[in-house]
Amino acid sequence: MSINIGLSEQERQGVTDILNKVLADAYLLLIKTKKYHWDVVGPQFRTLHELWKEHYEALTISIDAVAERVRMLNGYPLGTAEGFLKNASLKEHPGDLPSAQEMVKRLVIDHEQIIRNLRGFVDQTSEEFHDEGTSDFLTGLMEAHEEMAWMLRSFLDGESFESSGTRDKELATNKSA
Repeated sequence: MSINIGLSEQERQGVTDILNKVLADAYLLLIKTKKYHWDVVGPQFRTLHELWKEHYEALTISIDAVAERVRMLNGYPLGTAEGFLKNASLKEHPGDLPSAQEMVKRLVIDHEQIIRNLRGFVDQTSEEFHDEGTSDFLTGLMEAHEEMAWMLRSFLDGESFESSGTRDKELATNKSA
């Protein structure tokens, strides 16, 4: 049956392509979050272990919502590791077992990358594809990632760093002055 929701097939395909990029990044972030949940050690073990459980459960729900949004637009969501890796902007770190603090930093960096991507996708789905429903949906996802990033940043105990992962010594110096 054809779909008639006020978006052309080309517009729906453009939005579906964006949603599949969102899905790919979310899936990689889910994998990283679960892996860190399993591997974390140290004084913050219990706190991070529980926080990451909350995060991966929330990511699982959002992944399902993204895939269902793709289907609502009569598209098909990615569903293979190869497809996720090909479409993701996040990178894996196979065989690497960082410290708890480095795990937190890496997850913050990934959430911030997703947030930046989502900001652009919100504009693109609204302006280029005229799909305000998906724009609103992506805004909600962005807000959820902003909250998770904020929670993770709180573990860094005042240590400031840029999205590249390097410490921002100027901010750290200004805070101590």
